[in-house]
Amino acid sequence: MGWRAAELARAARLKALFETAGAKPVETSVLQPADLLLDLYGEDMRARAYVTWDALRGELMLRPDFTVPVVQMHMEGGADPARYTYSGEVFRRQEQDPSRANEYVQVGYEVFDRVNPAAADAEVFALIAHGLSELSGLRAVTGDIGILTAAVEGLETSSARKAALMRHLWRPRRFRALLDRYSGKTPMPPSRTALLQAATTVPATAPEIGRRQLVEVESRIETLKIDSATPPIGGAALSALNALLAVRETMPFAMEQLRDIAIDLPAISPALDRLEARVAALRTRGVDVDRLEFEASYGRTSMEYYDGFVFGFVAEARPDLPPVATGGRYDALTRRLGQGAEIPAVGGVIRPGVMLELGAV
Repeated sequence: MGWRAAELARAARLKALFETAGAKPVETSVLQPADLLLDLYGEDMRARAYVTWDALRGELMLRPDFTVPVVQMHMEGGADPARYTYSGEVFRRQEQDPSRANEYVQVGYEVFDRVNPAAADAEVFALIAHGLSELSGLRAVTGDIGILTAAVEGLETSSARKAALMRHLWRPRRFRALLDRYSGKTPMPPSRTALLQAATTVPATAPEIGRRQLVEVESRIETLKIDSATPPIGGAALSALNALLAVRETMPFAMEQLRDIAIDLPAISPALDRLEARVAALRTRGVDVDRLEFEASYGRTSMEYYDGFVFGFVAEARPDLPPVATGGRYDALTRRLGQGAEIPAVGGVIRPGVMLELGAV
């Protein structure tokens, strides 16, 4: 059997497993509207996706994943609750590493259920783990984006600074640079300082030059003035946030550390309660949570639309390979695509091609 045939056969078996678990099989278009995906992922997505143009439908992308179109489909009239499975190709440009596949098969399982989110999280994780059970040497990693967002929202600083931190939560280096500036560790960038200084010396009758209108410049200057006058983030909160970002332990020890951190970041306590409920649900599903790893920063570079539980399965002996499976909770995505409606949702995908690389038969 050739590689492609083996990949498709493995995908068919995984999809059958998910159907047995109660999922309805669905299909989505290979061509997806680019404007929606760019709105969700940001303009950075252009560097990772294949973009084309249609005279009638406008800018399109070859499907970078299944979750967005499946959520759209469900929010247009799916049952409640609902479980879906799918199998097909996704496409990602690989300009940095020619050895990485730019077209590969994904098989997924998605749950839309408002009754018990913790149980749904555990259901998806346990089912994905079952689909990978024949492989040895896999390491399961979990995280929770909801804890990080709660920590940012709970900081005693301006709403503008919180919004900036939230916007760059998925870009750790930019997030760190902002945090250093907002805490007073580093100064305001010279370009912003120069703009503020110029604002105090330019005559009110000066002519408008450039593309920006005067009202835009004045609004920008006012924003910078407010930001420069905002007190720095307090030392205790900053230390607690740094400690949170560094948490990397097995689940029981991670929970102990997180509860200690919550003393200085009380805003994360409700998210920790949800984490504890998830841990209990995972135990009920037979997952060995005492050995399950938790990394507070997991998912920050590749899981843009997740807002809660996140997880991945990686082969420790093959760091050259991408994760064999990933997933998480994306409640906020259903709000954005639901036109006023929403439903808690969680899902995960397996890459059968990576399974074959790891010796699956």
